[in-house]
Amino acid sequence: MQHAVEQMSIWGLVSEASVVVQAVMAILVLASVASWYLIIQRSVVLRRSERLLREFLRQFRQSGDLAQLQRDAERQAQSPEAALQRIFREGFQVFGQLQRQPGLAPQTLGEAVDRSLYVAVAEQEERLETGLQALATIGSVSPYIGLFGTVWGIMNAFLGLAQVQQVTLATVAPGIAEALIATAIGLFAAIPAVIAYNRFAARGQALAGRYYAFANELQARLLPRLHAGAPNIAVAAA
Repeated sequence: MQHAVEQMSIWGLVSEASVVVQAVMAILVLASVASWYLIIQRSVVLRRSERLLREFLRQFRQSGDLAQLQRDAERQAQSPEAALQRIFREGFQVFGQLQRQPGLAPQTLGEAVDRSLYVAVAEQEERLETGLQALATIGSVSPYIGLFGTVWGIMNAFLGLAQVQQVTLATVAPGIAEALIATAIGLFAAIPAVIAYNRFAARGQALAGRYYAFANELQARLLPRLHAGAPNIAVAAA
């Protein structure tokens, strides 16, 4: 009786499962571990990105000296999460470098700064999408992997019944139970991954929108200097 109870425990069912079902369970456990690692890692990265964004945006709006802000951004841009600092650095450096060239039309200079800001924002958008594909894959594939393990386990259970003269619930239950464990593990891996993917995608889109808004705000501050042909910008950005 005690042996039967041990077999009906979760660990007993897993240990008594077929090799294929055990392999499916192992794959799903690894997928779940990878999913939770990505969830924790991306949560930390996004939280830090949002904090650095708020801090630099406040500095940008309060600062009247863009050259000093550029030097500060150069130091802060060493952090991978310092997106606004990188965007500002790229746009301001291009502005300063092109102003050194004599005879360059303001419109040409403005278009060059616009392109550099667009490229910088696109690079930061790509950083926001890191890990999302893996979460989407785990969330969409895990239930099917678990279902495969369940189907395989139930098939083996019914094949085993052919060798039993009298079929009872005690003979059917262990095989079906161990097969259903694969589905449960698949759902355990998939549900957090799907929730995290949707959450991170929404936060990433919000951050990307703020990147574009900052690029427009930076252009608005550079535009008067652009048409005024302020020579001190080129010297300060050197």
